[in-house]
Amino acid sequence: MRALFSPLLISATGLALAAAPADTPLRGFFPQSVQAERDLETRFKAMPDPTHMREVMRRLSARPHHVGSPYDKENAEWILEQFKSYGWDAHIENFDVLFPTPVERVVELVTPTTFKGKLQETALPADPTSNQQAEQLPSYNAYSVDGDVTAPLVFVNYGVPADYEELEQRGVSVKGAIVIAKYGGSWRGIKPKVAAEHGAVGCLIYSDPRDDGYAGGDVFPNGPMRPAQGVQRGSVADMPTYPGDPLTPGVGATKSAKRLAVSEAPTITKIPVLPISYGDAQPLLAALGGPIAPAAWRGGLPITYRLGAGPARVHLKVKSDWSLKTLYDVIARLPGTTEADQWVIRGNHHDAWVNGAQDPISGLVSELEEARALGALYKQGWRSKRTIIYAAWDGEEPGLLGSTEWVEAHADELRAHAVAYLNSDTNSRGYLGVEGSHSLEKFMNGVALDVEDPESGVSSWKRLQAARILNASPDARRDARDREDLRIGALGSGSDYSSFIDHLGVASLNLGYGGEDNGGIYHSIYDDFYWFMHFSDSSFVYGRALAQVSGIAVLRLANADLLPFAFTNLAETIQTYVKDLQSLRDRRAEQITERNREIEDGLFKFTSDPRDPITAPQRQQPAPQLNFAPLLNALDSLNHAASRYEKAYTRAVNEGRLANAKAVNERLVQAERALTSTEGLKNRPWYVHMLYAPGFYTGYGVKTIPGVREAIEQGQWQDADREIARAAAAVEREATLVSSLTSTLGGGS
Repeated sequence: MRALFSPLLISATGLALAAAPADTPLRGFFPQSVQAERDLETRFKAMPDPTHMREVMRRLSARPHHVGSPYDKENAEWILEQFKSYGWDAHIENFDVLFPTPVERVVELVTPTTFKGKLQETALPADPTSNQQAEQLPSYNAYSVDGDVTAPLVFVNYGVPADYEELEQRGVSVKGAIVIAKYGGSWRGIKPKVAAEHGAVGCLIYSDPRDDGYAGGDVFPNGPMRPAQGVQRGSVADMPTYPGDPLTPGVGATKSAKRLAVSEAPTITKIPVLPISYGDAQPLLAALGGPIAPAAWRGGLPITYRLGAGPARVHLKVKSDWSLKTLYDVIARLPGTTEADQWVIRGNHHDAWVNGAQDPISGLVSELEEARALGALYKQGWRSKRTIIYAAWDGEEPGLLGSTEWVEAHADELRAHAVAYLNSDTNSRGYLGVEGSHSLEKFMNGVALDVEDPESGVSSWKRLQAARILNASPDARRDARDREDLRIGALGSGSDYSSFIDHLGVASLNLGYGGEDNGGIYHSIYDDFYWFMHFSDSSFVYGRALAQVSGIAVLRLANADLLPFAFTNLAETIQTYVKDLQSLRDRRAEQITERNREIEDGLFKFTSDPRDPITAPQRQQPAPQLNFAPLLNALDSLNHAASRYEKAYTRAVNEGRLANAKAVNERLVQAERALTSTEGLKNRPWYVHMLYAPGFYTGYGVKTIPGVREAIEQGQWQDADREIARAAAAVEREATLVSSLTSTLGGGS
C-alpha cells in the first residue's frame, strides 16, 4: 500500500486531500451553520501535536500500571490534572471490583519425561523497562478458578467448538484431560469455557510462532514479533455472559453494592487455566502421542504436532489472591449550551497488563490531545450545543471493568441523555478502522473524507477505499467501488464501547488506525515505549490522525443542528444480515443431514463409552424451515421509513428549518434504544441489543441479529422462530420511531 500511494501517483491522480469548501454540506448542519463549523474544525485539526503525544506516552508507560498498582492510581491522578489544566471540569470516580492476582503458578510435564515451565518473560538489556519485575504482574489469566490437577494432555488447536467436533470424529476425548490450545480463532476466555463443557479438567493457552512469533518476522528485540519467552496475559472471565465486576452484575460496584460470593459468580472459569510461551509449550507438545494433528492445526514449532491424549501427563496449579481492588475512572466534562442535557461521550482506557505503550496508551494519547485542543477552543470562547464528556477508563484489561461499572451506576442518566459513545483503544500505522452503529455509518464516511491519511496524503476515506479494492473479497471490492459510503463493521465486544451499545442501546463507534504494523508483544512485558518507538507509529502521525478523526466526530455530534443519524444505511445493512441468516439456515441444514448420515454409517469413532453423552456423537434434529416473514415485513417498514426520513431531513436542512430541530433531536437520541429488548438475549439478559452482541462462543467477535443467528448455529430450532419475532419487533419499533421523526420534521410520504 505504501507503493500504491507514492507521491508521483498522488500527484498524477489528483487524489491529494484539499480543504473542503466552506459551503460543502455537512451531515446534520443547516447551510447557515456550515462555514462556522468548518472554520472551527480547521482550527482544531491544527492543534494535536505528535511531539506532545510522544512525551505523554513516555510518561504514562514508564512503569507497569495494572489495576490495583501504585502507578495505575498515579497515572489516573496525573490524567485528572491534565484535564483540569485544559479547562475541563474533571473528577475521579472510584469503584471496588474483584481482581484476582496470582499467588502460585505451576506447569510441569510429569511423564513420560519431566519439564517445568519457566512461566517467566525474560528482561532484555536493549529494552529498559522490561526489567521492572518487581512491579510486573506475572503471566496469568485473570478470573481462572483456583485448581491443582494432574492429567493427560490433549492438543485442541484453537479450542473452539468446531475443533472438538474434529477431535470427536478422530476418536479423541478430552474428558478428564488438560487441554492445550493455541491463542487465536476466538477470544481466549472461550477456550476454557468450551474445554470444561467437554469434560476437561484444566486448560493451557500458548502463542504459536506460526500465528504470533517468528513466522511473521524477526522476534523482539531484533524485530516486532513475539519472542520464545513472550506470553499473552488476559482475562478469561465469561464476558459473553456479562462484562464488568463478576460480583456485581447489572449494578455499579460501589462500596455499598450488594455482591455475590466469589463461588457464586457465573463468569469465573470452571477449570484452572494459564497462558504459557511457545518456549514452554514446545516440550509439552513434543511429548504428545496419538494421531498426527490435521494439517490446518499444525503450528510453527519444529516438532510433529500430535493430538494426544498421552503419553504426556501435565501438572497444572493455579492459586490467586481474590481480593477487591479500587478502580480510578477519570471523568471530564465541557458543559453544553442550548442542548446541554444531551451528552456526547468519548473514552479510552488507561490501565494496562504491564507498561502498555501500544495497548492502551497509543489510543489514550490521541484522546488527551483531543481534550487539550477542545479545551483550548473552549478557553477561546467556543461553546458546543451539547455537553461533551471525556473518560479515561480504568480496569478495561481484566474485563471492561471501569466503563461497565460507570455505565451501570449511571444507567438511567445515560438512557435519558447519551447521544453517542466514541471509543478508541490501540492505534498504529495503517488504515482508518470504523466499527459501530450503522445509523452513524454515513456520518463517519463524511468525517473520514475530511481527515488526511498522513502517509499517503489522500483522505483517510480514499486510502481505505483503495485498500479494500486491492485486498478485500469480491463483494467487498464491488461495494468499495460502487457504494456511496464505505461499510463500517458491527461491534461485538473487547473494548469499552460494550456497555454503552450492548447494555443500554447508546449509539457507539470504535475508531482507530492500523493494519501496517506487525506486532507480537500484545499483553506482554515488551509492550512498552522502546518497542513502540522502534516498530510502530514512532512519529505519532497516526496518533495525530486519530485525534483529528475522533475530535471532529465529537465536534460534529456536539454542534449539529440535527443529530447526524441516517437510517437508510442501517436498513440496508440489516437486509444483508437477514439474507445471511437465511443462507446460514440452509448451510446448517446441509451440515446436520451430512453429520447424521455419517453417524448412521458408523463413520464417527466413539471416544469412550458410547453411552456417555459427553463423548458419544449424537444424532441431531433435522433443521426445520423457519418463518422469516415477520422480520422481512419489519425490514420493509424500516426501508420505507428510512427513505421518507432521508427526504424530509434533506428538505429541512436545505431550508435551514430550525423550529422542530430540538424535538427531533430528543427523539433521535432514542433511536438506538428502540433496537433493544428489556428481556435481553436468552441466558444472558445483560445484553439487550437485538442487532449486535458478542458471540457466546466467539467472545469478541460480533454476532449480528444474535438471538436468531445463535439459535440456528447451535441447532436450537425451538428458539429460532421466537427470536425472529423478537428481532422483528425491534426493527418495527425502529421503523415506527423513524416514521414519527419524519412527521415531526414535516415530511410527507
